[in-house]
Amino acid sequence: MFCDDWIELHGDRNGGDDMALIGGIGVINNKPILLLGHQKGRDTKENVVRNFGMAKPGGYRKALRLMHHADRFSLPILTFIDTPGAYAGLSAEEQGQGEAIARNLREMFGFKVPIIATVIGEGGSGGALGIGVADRLLMFEHSVYTVASPEACASILWRDASKASEAASALKITGKDLLKLGVVDEVLNEPAGGNNWAPLDAGKTLKLAIEKHLCELLQMDKDELLEQRYLKFRALGKFIESSNIEEIYNEMKQKTE
Repeated sequence: MFCDDWIELHGDRNGGDDMALIGGIGVINNKPILLLGHQKGRDTKENVVRNFGMAKPGGYRKALRLMHHADRFSLPILTFIDTPGAYAGLSAEEQGQGEAIARNLREMFGFKVPIIATVIGEGGSGGALGIGVADRLLMFEHSVYTVASPEACASILWRDASKASEAASALKITGKDLLKLGVVDEVLNEPAGGNNWAPLDAGKTLKLAIEKHLCELLQMDKDELLEQRYLKFRALGKFIESSNIEEIYNEMKQKTE
């Protein structure tokens, strides 16, 4: 049991209610919170209804509406990332997929409440980032978090999707790698057999981690919270400055020729 209570809230107030990204008000240890997360579904029929966890613009607009609600009423925000990416279909592009995700990124930096994001499965591209700007980023040990799938990366760099394993190694998509790079704040252990085999045990692990980080974040005042969030993201990628960019570029160019 993760939450003591939970009420789902629907709609983006613009005529849609994307089922791939759900949210609502919950209670953990008598503390009201806002929860948001991707939902893939448990069988083929539900997979189709929820578009395999690939949210359309309406899903991210719904998420933003609920996060504004949380900010207004001082509710900590918990997000759960599990998507191969935002839906890339023509209809999503026509409805402003890029704008919807970009607006979420901008607005999340300004919320004056604690934000904790957890990658519980797949964390793919902008679809993950749309609810991933957080003060703390957690990952389960068998989850992945990446700018692009290894197959897509291999196709772009080497024009050969069969080199996906090499791309996966270079992308550093595992919790262990991302923890070393400072992208992730904590990697959570999974029960024997994985989270799908023992979801209740996984939920207990996640709840303990969230309680710990939430306790730390709630002790900060609003200005300190915003400053720490800003510095966290400003620090990402700083290792590139100490690398020989020209050498890396030439090496990649040779591989693609």
